[in-house]
Amino acid sequence: MSLLYSNRNYRLLFSASAISNLGDGVSALAFPWLATLITRDPVLIGYVAFATRLPWLLFTLPAGVITDRGDRQRLMVMADLLRLLLTSGVIALITFLPDLPPDDKVNLYILALCGLAFLLGSAEVVRDNAAQTALPSVVAPGDLERANGQIWSVEQIMGSFIGPPLAGLLIAYAVPAPFALDAVTFAVAAWVVWLIVVPPRAMPAKRSMFTEVLEGFRWLVQHPKLMRLALMLGVSNMLAVMALTVLVLFSQEILGLNGVGHGFLLTAGAAGGVVGGIVCPGIAARFGAERSLQVVLFLFPVMFILIFATSNPWVVAFALFIEMFAALLWNVVTVSYRQRLIPDGLLGRVNSIYRFFGWGMMPVGALLAGWVVSVVEPEIGRELALRAPYALASCIAILLAAYGLLRLRL
Repeated sequence: MSLLYSNRNYRLLFSASAISNLGDGVSALAFPWLATLITRDPVLIGYVAFATRLPWLLFTLPAGVITDRGDRQRLMVMADLLRLLLTSGVIALITFLPDLPPDDKVNLYILALCGLAFLLGSAEVVRDNAAQTALPSVVAPGDLERANGQIWSVEQIMGSFIGPPLAGLLIAYAVPAPFALDAVTFAVAAWVVWLIVVPPRAMPAKRSMFTEVLEGFRWLVQHPKLMRLALMLGVSNMLAVMALTVLVLFSQEILGLNGVGHGFLLTAGAAGGVVGGIVCPGIAARFGAERSLQVVLFLFPVMFILIFATSNPWVVAFALFIEMFAALLWNVVTVSYRQRLIPDGLLGRVNSIYRFFGWGMMPVGALLAGWVVSVVEPEIGRELALRAPYALASCIAILLAAYGLLRLRL
């Protein structure tokens, strides 16, 4: 933890990530749970998840150009303040809702929730890209694995370990309560980021956005290993979001959990992230990047197979633990790899293009989850239909692992 004590700027960035991710963790449960209070239709619930993830497909590329052109600190502050205002809009929506579930206008309420989720996701795209791009400017290159591991650990602690069960308790007390806490965290995070003293950097001459995106894309194409990682991340993120979109209904209807129980279930995944953030830098250093990613590819299908085959909350919790541990190991290796490899003047754009491929498939996973359940339910029944996305995800994850073992070389 010496890096936290010795580096003030890193300490502030670390603290802002912790506070902001507490809000993200609260909304990660509160948003889909609010959707299930409005409707039980898996397709409509999938639309809310789709709206949350769609900005990663639409706005990742321009966000990279904005990050390279502008003041990264200011971008983070403005994004968090915008999220504060939008979360206040969610509170207003809940206030005007009739008793839940509503008797009519269900589609209208879901549409409004989708719109707010989309705007919040758009602000998150800019904020996260700016934060990840800013990290190499506040820590030395040799400290990147350690800094990334610590930030991801605290993000998991706050965003998945504390946030979801806290959201479950708050939503049981009053539906608007978790969103009110969410708004406060964004305000505090914006203030903490504003305190960072960022070293000055030369701003590039402004050119057309298309030219700047194309420059970053050409650089990425010239580094096929990085492109391969981005495409593999896209598939794995699509499967993860597909699983998480259905999980809220799976928890309620198969595991028999309420909001508090579902929140504590998600903390199991957070525990995997916390453990991963602590030990994964050491694993990467000991076994190397390539061998570490092979371990991830072996672990990833296990999560889907376990959830598909069980009705036991403890087994699901263990599966989520494995999935998040594997995700942290992947991130520690690949994010540090590209932060070190990409030149600073291109870091925002290449990072955003990488995320376009790696995160842009997430809305596809959200839509696919609802569609799979709705299509197969008339033939196989509700319970098997809720298990079907996990069966599909496990098959695709096994194929992805086979591809990685054959083609992934670092």
